[in-house]
Amino acid sequence: MADDKRDELERLLRLQRDAFTASRPETMNMRKDRIKRAMALLKDHGEDFCKAMSADFGNRSHYQSMLTDITGTINAGKNTLSNMDKWAKPSKRKVQFPLNLMGAKAEVRYEPKGVVGILSPWNFPVNLAFSPLMQIFAAGNRAMIKPSEFTERTSLLMAQVVPEYFTPDECAVITGGPEVAAAFSELPFDHLIFTGSTATGRRVMEAASKNLVPVTLELGGKSPVIMGRSADFAKAGERIALGKMMNAGQICLAPDYMYVPNDKEDEAIAGVTSAASAMYPTLLENDDYASIVSDRHFERLQGLVEDARDKGAEVIEVNPANEDFKSANQRKMPLTVLRNVDDDMAVMQEEIFGPVLPIKTYSAIGEAVDYVNDHDRPLGLYYFGENKAEQEEVLNRTISGGVTTNDVIFHVSMEDLPFGGVGPSGMGSYHAEEGFREFSHARAVYQQPKIDVAKLAGMKPPYGKSKEKAEVKA
Repeated sequence: MADDKRDELERLLRLQRDAFTASRPETMNMRKDRIKRAMALLKDHGEDFCKAMSADFGNRSHYQSMLTDITGTINAGKNTLSNMDKWAKPSKRKVQFPLNLMGAKAEVRYEPKGVVGILSPWNFPVNLAFSPLMQIFAAGNRAMIKPSEFTERTSLLMAQVVPEYFTPDECAVITGGPEVAAAFSELPFDHLIFTGSTATGRRVMEAASKNLVPVTLELGGKSPVIMGRSADFAKAGERIALGKMMNAGQICLAPDYMYVPNDKEDEAIAGVTSAASAMYPTLLENDDYASIVSDRHFERLQGLVEDARDKGAEVIEVNPANEDFKSANQRKMPLTVLRNVDDDMAVMQEEIFGPVLPIKTYSAIGEAVDYVNDHDRPLGLYYFGENKAEQEEVLNRTISGGVTTNDVIFHVSMEDLPFGGVGPSGMGSYHAEEGFREFSHARAVYQQPKIDVAKLAGMKPPYGKSKEKAEVKA
């Protein structure tokens, strides 16, 4: 990477940190004003962003982009504005007896950290940059954003419009490829948030550790669907197909594989495939169905399917109009269901991030639970069924970032729930009050009363008899 680009990154960080320091203490009204400006940016340029995202993908539903990246992010801003005064209030804490009777006080103040770096991904390029930005602003911080180079048009548009609403010392966008992202992750931020793959997350954390920068990692993994025998397989199939095929499966929380009762496998697969055919009767010329973002990712997904086929999996391609995908040059891929999978197949070893759905079967629900527990903690976990005792068994015996029951993905859309992973699926969280806390420093403040507490507690030398009393108490 050219030295002038690295110098620009360091200059922007110094500019923002100096402005942050000079402006303290900054009012809540100023924080709210920044959030309102971010919301105005999305409203004013929403149509342009949707067009840019579609061009970057090759095809992406305008309605979906408006729903997930524009409207959803504006709603996140509204929720933050409605709650940030409550979140920012100091938390009163107890003081030990008898100091509480003498006028001592203790509290935790939630204060801004400084400058927060945002490394945002390509799959929801606007939402996953601006949604955390809302809470970063609410906590009183400045922000530098490095969007993905895979959605180049969207990133360039972001870099063009952000200066219309923010000064460089408030919020700045830096574009560029992997070398810029690597240099960005090595900057001595006061906090860094990264959304992306587990493998890249490890590299980001390693880079941030050089400056002991605290990190929030929103990663991914293999989010399972566990279907109980009491599930409504037709209704469940529709909800799973919707979650799996939205954005062509390029969602960190997309259901990655299904675990179904062995005597219900055909019914479970029929529920998904029939729902997919009804929602997407055609695919190649269907504007509702997204393309795979790049040639490399498309080839990777094809490779996963072929590897599974070669190792004995049954491949079910959901192609209701019998379209010729091999002759098409659109990077569109139909939902592909895989039966008879095992852990020797690459599709069961890595996050899929596309419209490929492996099916595993169990004879008792405990087998599915044990399988989940034997693998990395997933970002999401989904249970379908009406058996509440079974549902609680699944929830109580597994660990995941979040859970949705009788549907998929929806927990991330609940603004009052934290969003984050566990271990390989991430660390830390944002959304809700927990997000505000993530980008704040919990500063302990203790106010000593006028009385000489050290003398009263026998802490002043010479210790003499105080030492004997302390030894007896110990």
